[in-house]
Amino acid sequence: MQLSSFLQRPSGYMLASILCSSGGYLFGIDTGIIGPVTVMDDFTKYVGNPSPTIHGLIVSSILIPAAISSFFAGRVADALGRPRGIAIGSFIFGVGAALEGASMHIAMFVVGRIIEGIGEGLYLSMMIVYICEISPPRYRGALTTGPQLITTLGLVTGYFTCYGTANIGSSISWRLPFILLAAYSCLFSVAALMWLPASPRWLTLHGKTEEATKIWEKLGVPAADREKIMDQYETSVVETAIPDASGNTSAGHVASTTIAVPKSKKAKVLDVLSSDARPRLLLAVFLMGMQQLSGIDGVLYYAPLLFQQAGLSSNESAFLASGVSAILIFAVSIPATICADRWGRRANTILGGLAMTATMFLMGSLYAGNAVHAGTGAGRWVVIVCIYAFAVIYCVSWAVGIKCYAAEIQPQRTRASATSIAHGSNWLSNFLVALVTPTLLARTSYGAYFLFGGCTLLTAAVCFVFMPETRGLNLDEINHAFARRSGVASGVTGVRDFAARSVRWRRPAAVDA
Repeated sequence: MQLSSFLQRPSGYMLASILCSSGGYLFGIDTGIIGPVTVMDDFTKYVGNPSPTIHGLIVSSILIPAAISSFFAGRVADALGRPRGIAIGSFIFGVGAALEGASMHIAMFVVGRIIEGIGEGLYLSMMIVYICEISPPRYRGALTTGPQLITTLGLVTGYFTCYGTANIGSSISWRLPFILLAAYSCLFSVAALMWLPASPRWLTLHGKTEEATKIWEKLGVPAADREKIMDQYETSVVETAIPDASGNTSAGHVASTTIAVPKSKKAKVLDVLSSDARPRLLLAVFLMGMQQLSGIDGVLYYAPLLFQQAGLSSNESAFLASGVSAILIFAVSIPATICADRWGRRANTILGGLAMTATMFLMGSLYAGNAVHAGTGAGRWVVIVCIYAFAVIYCVSWAVGIKCYAAEIQPQRTRASATSIAHGSNWLSNFLVALVTPTLLARTSYGAYFLFGGCTLLTAAVCFVFMPETRGLNLDEINHAFARRSGVASGVTGVRDFAARSVRWRRPAAVDA
């Protein structure tokens, strides 16, 4: 989108998209506070000095409920409408946060996180759907980056909220961040219910064409764009991106809502196993799982723990360092989003994987060689810089392209089913990383780094052999790209293709969304 478009008086669809994107702020805050809270002295006394396994369970307990509820989000949105579904989901999210802030026992705290996860899966699943349904196709890509940017802003807020409450000296130090999150959630729920107009496409499907026309006028969407939006959803599906802990909406939890049902659902499920679709499904499942096994959510959820291990002994110092990492993520997310289509998916994934491997192996080697000491030496500062570098590299590479690639390579007839399966792999990997990272760090100072580094190296190698470039290609061209790479010769010609086609800086081709 051109900058001049933003400098003019904003259209109704822009204002609605910005308000809807504000839901990502809640997700970012929760991601930013859960890690610092669980290492606060008052919280560890409250839960009885939990073991690393219990620590992992507390943090990861939000993920599986969110995954389950996201599968039902489409039905809720189709029955009640997008704004109402978003409002209900964010309110449930707020109820869970309030239970965490008011919990009298660790079981109540975990129940609060489970309820919070249910709301998270509901409202995050609908945000991008709503933005897609009200936005002109030529502006949709820019507008759908809103949740990502606001999520990273929430991450900054969460870390620095804990930095500000860490020295209160009572249970308020860890309760207050959740109480504030509950208040933000309720405010967003009310705002969504009051000021988000109904989706015109949803109104049309429910026979309310006159009301839909009024909403189109209110949103300021030209008639030609309205036809494109409606035509696109007549025979397709809306794939919804949910931010992950890094703030990436195209890199988060995804649910698919069928707009029309031109084919039977059974046929679509079986189609993912057909000879032409199966390799793409497997590649998508692999990439989506490895995206989380890179260790990004381990870094973000447990940043204070990592910085303490590196030698920042006080909670205050560790929280400040975590906040700085969130600021870096927010800062690089803006240019990374703008430049996402200016380099190839393949180059971005391979080079990003190799760079993350280097940072992980360097940190692991320093710990294995006993070169990191809390009070002296340069080793601890190298580790701290590497943590920052890893987060930045992830945000400009894998956070930008992998989830988009996993969806765009699928044939149209299997895209909904294949995308859901692939994102199931992402959910599972995210849960495993959040669960086992504290245990790995407690058992060995270097094992987690070598594990995550090995995963990123393996991913780069697999992508070098099996991942064709798809940037700017239509569906037929993507089919031909996979056909060319299906043979053994593709591995031999990988160097030439990588140098000639993937790395070259090009302007994005114009694609009619």
